[in-house]
Amino acid sequence: MENLTDYRKLDPGLVNALNKTPPSQKQPMEVFVRTTEVPNQIEANFLQKLGVRGVNHKRCTFTAKLSPEAVTELAHQPWIHNLRLARNIRWA
Repeated sequence: MENLTDYRKLDPGLVNALNKTPPSQKQPMEVFVRTTEVPNQIEANFLQKLGVRGVNHKRCTFTAKLSPEAVTELAHQPWIHNLRLARNIRWA
């Protein structure tokens, strides 16, 4: 059985970013990753392998520059609460 992305874990901006670019042109994107609780060692290792930053700081929200495939991988994990596209802040 094929695993499908749990879109309930993805914010609308992230879903839009994943869907609007052709697969051959998909670039990594800045994403906020929120876990249901502080990750245990196995979960922390999983996050670090994907490039999630700040995992060893005993917190539940992290940032990462993730490929679409990594976003999908994280969305499958039961311990991931949600994934949100980071917005670019423009300074005047």
